[in-house]
Amino acid sequence: MLEAFEQREVDTGEVTINLVTGGKGPPLLMLHGYPETHAMWHRIAPALAEHFTLVMPDLRGYGDSAKPEGDKEHLAYSKRVMAADQVTVMEKLGYPRFQVAGHDRGARVTHRMCLDHPGRIERAAILDIVPTATVYGRLSKRLASAYFHWFYLIQPQPLPEKMIGHDPDFWLDRLFASWKDKDVFTPEAMAEYKRFFRDPAAIHATCEDYLAGASIDLQHDKEDGEKRIECPLLVLWGKNGIVGGLYDPVEEWRLKANDVRGHGVPGGHFLPEEAPDETLAAFLDFFRR
Repeated sequence: MLEAFEQREVDTGEVTINLVTGGKGPPLLMLHGYPETHAMWHRIAPALAEHFTLVMPDLRGYGDSAKPEGDKEHLAYSKRVMAADQVTVMEKLGYPRFQVAGHDRGARVTHRMCLDHPGRIERAAILDIVPTATVYGRLSKRLASAYFHWFYLIQPQPLPEKMIGHDPDFWLDRLFASWKDKDVFTPEAMAEYKRFFRDPAAIHATCEDYLAGASIDLQHDKEDGEKRIECPLLVLWGKNGIVGGLYDPVEEWRLKANDVRGHGVPGGHFLPEEAPDETLAAFLDFFRR
C-alpha cells in the first residue's frame, strides 16, 4: 500500500521503532491509532508526500515496532514515553522541529508530545478524540457502550490477552463491524492489521497502552495543572461518530490549547480511511501555512 515509501527501523536507545518515510518538503510526523498501524494513512499519504516529507511510524507496541513487557505502573506505555520515542525518532532522522498529526491513540501521544516538547512541535492535528481526562470524567451509557474496549482492555491481566488471543481476527472484525460493508478498509489494510494483532506480544502491549491511559496518563495530566498546548492545533472529527455526537470537540480542546480550529468530516471514527479527501484537504490547508 505504501510501496513508494522507504521502510526503516530507528533505534531510540530504548526501543526500535519501525516506520516508512518519503516525500519532499518540511517534515510531517503521522501517528496511527488502535487497532491499526502506519498503514492507516495509505489513502492520503501519496498526495501529502507531494508537499511534505512524511514519517509514518508504528507506535511502540504496534505493528513491527518493539513491544516491551508492561510494568506495574504502566510507565512503559505511558503517552509520555510513547511521545518521547517519536521525538527521538525525528531527531535521529534529522528533524529537530516538525509538524505532527495523530489519530485515536496517536492523537493522545500527540497531545502529550505538545505538552512535553513544545519547542519541537510547529503545528499539530488531532483526529477524533477529546482529552483522556474528559472521557473518564464524563461517563455516560452511550459513551461506555461505544468505548466498551476502554474498560475491557484495562481488566486485570491476563484476562483480555487470553480472550483476544483466542481469536484475534474475530476481535478486529468486531471492532470494525460498523464499517464492514462500506469499503472503508481495503483488503490489504485489513490483512496488515490482522497480521500484527496475531502476535500475543502486540495484544499485551496494546492492553498496556489502555492501562496507561487509565492510570499514569491521568496522573501526568493532573500534574500538568494549567499547562496548555502552545502550537496551533487542528481538530477533526467524524460527523457521525461518538466524539462529535457527545462533545463540541473544538471547545473541549480550547480548554487545553491556545490556538484551536477544526470541523467535522463525513463518517465516524477512522477519518483517513472513511473520508480521505476531506482529511487530506484539511491537512493541506492547515500544514501548508
